[in-house]
Amino acid sequence: MKYSLIVGAALAVLASGSVLANADLAKAKNCLACHAVDNKVVGPGYKEVAKKYAGDKTAEAKLIQKVIKGGSGTWGAIPMPANPQVTEAEAKTLVKWILALK
Repeated sequence: MKYSLIVGAALAVLASGSVLANADLAKAKNCLACHAVDNKVVGPGYKEVAKKYAGDKTAEAKLIQKVIKGGSGTWGAIPMPANPQVTEAEAKTLVKWILALK
């Protein structure tokens, strides 16, 4: 029983570290200048994005491209600018993190 508690605690720490690491990546890539996790800034909050795309099997690929190339019209009149400083691997990490938010 003690062993399973220790393993569970270790997994929780690792999982929270991953979430923190992805928030740090969002900060490092300047995503948080326009977005927040819980609320709209210039663009939608990440939890709202996760809710909108829940169950959409094409969402990850679409959003990776939107992070890199930018886009407009999905969330209103203000366009999302292109982010050429974000690699495809970084965009995938960010999008997976965003889509996993509840």
